[in-house]
Amino acid sequence: MSTAEIHRQITADEIAHTFEEEAAPKVDLGIYAFEDWVALAIFWVMALAVFLQFFTRYVLNDSYAWTEEIATYCLIGVVFIGASMCVRLSRHIQVDLIYRYLPHLVARALSTVIDLIRIAFFGYAIKLVWVYIQIIGDESMTTINLPKDYVYYAVLAGFVLMFVRSVQVALQHLRQGYSILERPGAYDGFEG
Repeated sequence: MSTAEIHRQITADEIAHTFEEEAAPKVDLGIYAFEDWVALAIFWVMALAVFLQFFTRYVLNDSYAWTEEIATYCLIGVVFIGASMCVRLSRHIQVDLIYRYLPHLVARALSTVIDLIRIAFFGYAIKLVWVYIQIIGDESMTTINLPKDYVYYAVLAGFVLMFVRSVQVALQHLRQGYSILERPGAYDGFEG
């Protein structure tokens, strides 16, 4: 038995075709909603503020104090507005183990109760943030002469979006007859 390798001659055209790129997959931006783009914009403002803080601190050796505050407030906006994206996609942490052992009707009822509790929680959070804004919304930021109510309104907007998205998710669960708690495989692509 020979251990010699056998090579086939290839033409220049075959070599040239190996460098051709496959057709690029189509980009679908339709899966993103309003809050996704707002959170992305706030994230980039935060990233620029952090970069400016790094540059001024370590390159110029004289940091701008306001960049840290702006980055902190942007992070608050990203978290609360971005959380509505997680509500829309049902991606928050949840425990679905018990639903595997419950009868279908009990699991369906419990899932509906969870949806209603989520809606009530976000509604109550809206009220609390609104009261908070009324009490201390006129305070100024520490390093910039701007009112903090911009930050609080971003939190309020995040809770309003989470409330709206939780209502939409609850309606979707009612229409389809199950939720992510009952059938997680239907949401992560593992269920056929």
